[in-house]
Amino acid sequence: MQRVESLQIVLNGEARETRARTLAELCAELGHGDGRIATAVNGDFVPASRRAETRLAAGDRIEIVSPRQGG
Repeated sequence: MQRVESLQIVLNGEARETRARTLAELCAELGHGDGRIATAVNGDFVPASRRAETRLAAGDRIEIVSPRQGG
């Protein structure tokens, strides 16, 4: 069995440790699953259709934004 090392990333401006290897895994780890969210890695927008193929690396800056109601 292969041991999965933790990655140090920056999530929404805060340092965080994760075992996720893809953006989709990170979203699931955070409880977003198939929720409607916007994502970016290192300043580049990542559509939902590409999250599973978007690999994470140590030091990546991830932004996850949920829509808000009201105004």
